[in-house]
Amino acid sequence: MVSTYLDYNLIARDMKVSLNRVSEQTVVARDTQYYRDNIGNVSSVDDFLDDYRLYSYAMKAFGLGDMIDSVAFMRKVLESDLSDTSSFANSLTDDRYREFALAYSFSGGTAVSQTEAQLDEIIGLYDTSILNIAETQKEESRYYNVMIDKITSVDQLLNNDRLRAYVFTAFGIDESTYSRQTIRSVLSSNSGDASSYENTVIAPKLSELETARAAAEAQLTAGGLTDEEEAELESKITTYTNSIATLNNYIDLAAVFDFTSDGTVTAGAAQTDENKLAVDDLYISRNSRVTSQAALLNKAYFEETVASITTVDELIADTRLYNYIRTAFDLDEVTIVSATIKNILTSDPDDPDSYVNTIGGGDENYLALANAFNFQEDGTLADGDSAQTSTQTTLTSNRYMTRYNDKDDEADEKAVSAYKSAVAGMTSVDDFIGSASIYDFALQAVGLDPDTESTRTIKRVLTSDLTDPKSFIYTLKDERYVTLAKLFNFTTEGEVGAPALAQSETQIQETAKNYIVIKSRFGSDEDKTKAQEEGEYYTAGIAKLSSLDEFLADERLVTIALEANGIDPEGVTADFLRGIFTSDLDDPESAINEQENSAAYISLVTSFNFDSEGNVLREDRDSIVTRHGLYETLDQYLHQTLEEQAGENNEGVRLALYFERKAGTIVDAYDLLADDALAEVFRTIFSLPDEFSTMDIDQQAKIVEKNLDLEKLSDPAELKKLLARFAVLYDLENNTEVDPAVSVLTSSGSSVGISADTLYTLSQLRMGG
Repeated sequence: MVSTYLDYNLIARDMKVSLNRVSEQTVVARDTQYYRDNIGNVSSVDDFLDDYRLYSYAMKAFGLGDMIDSVAFMRKVLESDLSDTSSFANSLTDDRYREFALAYSFSGGTAVSQTEAQLDEIIGLYDTSILNIAETQKEESRYYNVMIDKITSVDQLLNNDRLRAYVFTAFGIDESTYSRQTIRSVLSSNSGDASSYENTVIAPKLSELETARAAAEAQLTAGGLTDEEEAELESKITTYTNSIATLNNYIDLAAVFDFTSDGTVTAGAAQTDENKLAVDDLYISRNSRVTSQAALLNKAYFEETVASITTVDELIADTRLYNYIRTAFDLDEVTIVSATIKNILTSDPDDPDSYVNTIGGGDENYLALANAFNFQEDGTLADGDSAQTSTQTTLTSNRYMTRYNDKDDEADEKAVSAYKSAVAGMTSVDDFIGSASIYDFALQAVGLDPDTESTRTIKRVLTSDLTDPKSFIYTLKDERYVTLAKLFNFTTEGEVGAPALAQSETQIQETAKNYIVIKSRFGSDEDKTKAQEEGEYYTAGIAKLSSLDEFLADERLVTIALEANGIDPEGVTADFLRGIFTSDLDDPESAINEQENSAAYISLVTSFNFDSEGNVLREDRDSIVTRHGLYETLDQYLHQTLEEQAGENNEGVRLALYFERKAGTIVDAYDLLADDALAEVFRTIFSLPDEFSTMDIDQQAKIVEKNLDLEKLSDPAELKKLLARFAVLYDLENNTEVDPAVSVLTSSGSSVGISADTLYTLSQLRMGG
């Protein structure tokens, strides 16, 4: 009988060749092919347990062959929720059951409308969209003021999409319903020309509408109408009012341009500087938000206009000035009305009986406003006084510029809070469409207008299959819709589903856990803390990935993933990994299968959900086995079969192969002692009697810790020496003939002073090779 070490070394010296030899055996190849062909068709735990060939193949792969008949027990394992620490599989001390459940489970993750990462992203996009309003205004204003001086005709203006949009926004003209001929005629009008479009068409129509509105209002005031007649009149008055506003906008539009009646103008003469500024002002003020651009315009208007104000009534009558001082002095609550402001401005701050000191109770904002102006108690100015000194004006403007966006910021905070609250309870795409807090917020975040988008379109976008290049969303050819869909986890049926993640939730936790164990099991407290921090970084970072490129760009994430799979990151480049991730896993000549540690790389690749283009796709959970579980099963089945076949001739070889495969997963002495096969190898190496296994477990652990440096098990060279010693001692213990040369060379303490290749050469000489 050949010695245990020589038999073990013949197999282990090139494990890939040995495993390939096993895979080519007729029975193994047939069972493996059956597994590959049929495991994808299993749609339930019952189907899996009922197909004995599939079920037994998987059980053998995970070293659970002796539990094949325990179907009820295994059903509980398979139906365990691995995200629940108290679930059945998680409560078992033998990790093989949890690993089996991880590979074979229909749990594709928790159904959630948005993950934390998606929620953070949409809020970030919303914040960015707010910032972009000011930047867009600034850029569009710059473009308008440069390009308008190059315009030489009305048609040239209307043909320029950006200029036309700018003007239409400023004057409230609907781009989707406007009449080009009407606008062209308006812009070519001159109020001083009696034959112009303004005077022959607009003015008469405006007069007609005003007369009709006045008549309707008089009829409504007179009374004696039925409810239906009142409603009809009110509807007419609204229509008249809207039409009058449109015509007045046309008149204002004509007034700020200087085109001739034929629609032409000399370059640079389409508008005066004053009129350009007026259009800028209108454009920026159309947005409900007070942006930095709007604030600067308001500041300029205030500083220019306040110098001409002579009474409080004039100041308050100017809505823009009135709103400016209310904002500057933080007096914009709904309870503060124009009468309040007037009373403050006509108060003497030094008079204890004045309004600011009695009704106002000495409020600091009341006092600040009163001190910022120089009005007398009757609301006028004393001879020689101005409404404000230059110092007071500067103080007012400084206060305004620090407060102008406070209301908008407060509204944004409320919008974010309302969104978070609403989206937490969202269970379907109909909830999304039906909630303004969600719908408006989400569309604005990605740059879509909630007021103009079709809800039907948005619904189809959110229920599109992002993995299908022919789905509806891609026919729109607009990345904003794709961004929107990726921010939510709706199924094609419109229900909330599991998110599309670079790794499944369970796999993320598993990778982080493996990394922490590997980096901290033999480390210091500092190492453990650092590993925990890296694990938390990984858990948060992976959930945000949407592509392979994003993953490879984060060296920290890559390092954690590599080390969690037992791969040394030293020298592993992004380009190399890109080739690994795009390899054909089933092609023995592909880049990934040519690696010496191909199993580790396959474990890495299959733990991620990247498609062939490197994009994240939603994991297909119609099958019971995960992609990672499939390849893990195939690999472990070959290892189990190889070890079993080796054990048929020599149990020592099987033990040595098993110990080599599991050595890197041993965390502490208790891990080793919990596995009978690993404990048997340890007992043999250190010539411990059979009674060792009957000792108190803590005493056994102390003996392990005293004799075996577990950290060295991760060193291939040290592990080989240890197994060489095991092989010799196993043969001696089991009365197997041992080659004297091997016995001598492997009997010097706990280390072996000769390489495996030398031992193999000696064996060949002994056998006449």
